[in-house]
Amino acid sequence: MDFKEINAAAQGYQEAMTKFLRELVAIPGESCDEEGVIRRIEAEMKHLGYDKVEIDPMGNVLGYMGTGEKLIAYDGHVDTVGIGNIDTWKFDPYTGYETDTEIGGRGASDQLGGVVSAVYGAKIMKDLGLLSDKYTVLVTGTVQEEDCDGLCWQYIINEDKIKPEFVVITEPTDGYIYRGHRGRMEIRVDVQGRACHGSAPERGDNAIYKMADIIQEVRTLNDNLHTDPFLGKGTVTTSQIFYTSPSRCAVADSCAISLDRRLTQGETYDLALEEIRNLPACKQHGAVVSMYKYERPSWTNLVYPTDCYFPTWVIPETHPATQAMIEAYRGMYGEPKVDKWTFSTNGVSIMGRYNIPCIGFGPGKESQAHSPNEITWKEDLVRCAAVYAAMPTLYCK
Repeated sequence: MDFKEINAAAQGYQEAMTKFLRELVAIPGESCDEEGVIRRIEAEMKHLGYDKVEIDPMGNVLGYMGTGEKLIAYDGHVDTVGIGNIDTWKFDPYTGYETDTEIGGRGASDQLGGVVSAVYGAKIMKDLGLLSDKYTVLVTGTVQEEDCDGLCWQYIINEDKIKPEFVVITEPTDGYIYRGHRGRMEIRVDVQGRACHGSAPERGDNAIYKMADIIQEVRTLNDNLHTDPFLGKGTVTTSQIFYTSPSRCAVADSCAISLDRRLTQGETYDLALEEIRNLPACKQHGAVVSMYKYERPSWTNLVYPTDCYFPTWVIPETHPATQAMIEAYRGMYGEPKVDKWTFSTNGVSIMGRYNIPCIGFGPGKESQAHSPNEITWKEDLVRCAAVYAAMPTLYCK
């Protein structure tokens, strides 16, 4: 394999990748509203000569290169979070900006840059004659990841009937190779009270006070959760609070909280739910503990309900997909660092639910995700496209 030739080809596409990314950033595409971004990616794939491009009923765009036996996929979600408080941005999040080295805008790192590098990585394979009868490449632009990690791949695997040999997750990796991350789940806790006039609170039963007891025990629980040597510690935090009350002059008659629970290796959703149910305050106050369900329609108006449970996954460093990624990186850029994500990705379904191996490498930095003034780096786009182009041949050798 001529690594210098692959690297040079990727460098040659830097300008085109930069233009493509800036155009994607300029199209608002929050979860469930990604049609404009999907259509733009579809057009780019067709322009670059993909062998087949289709949009599935959920709204994911699927681009194929080659006709070989093994299916190797590159996944990037196209949706972004919102912009938050616009006053915290130094530049327009959709107009963005460009320097000799950087591109700014919402989604630049999380994770439209990964989509761009994957789209062009497959093009480089075709340009350099790397495609063979051993593999076909599938590049996916997937939807609703920010809302519900992995839902898109539940649909792709179960309904589109697509099952790759392995999947490269193109989320930002700070220039490293990532081989796993903690899972997560979204838990709801409800307690009931009894309303009364606020001038005589002793006549009622304040649900907010009950929940205050539970919240303090959740805080303590977080300090005592299991730690895995590679993935680190499981965590739990209160992320939202809700209540009902007849008025501001009344005692609250119900209260609920949402919990963000991060699951490390060895933790299950049953374990996490029971930990909350067994809190003394939950038992004392008759709390109802449940898992959220996701049922928002995609941009195509398709509803595909799922529990808000997103399993942990880790691929061994010795796995052939991991080693092919390491070899591809090493051939062009030296010895890589192998690590893990702090946040979660579509790998929660691909490997977490279906045991299809995943390996991660993508442009940008985790710290840019969901932050104001989000940026990515042109050099990262080039490096990732080059590594993506080299990897399938090394895996199949």
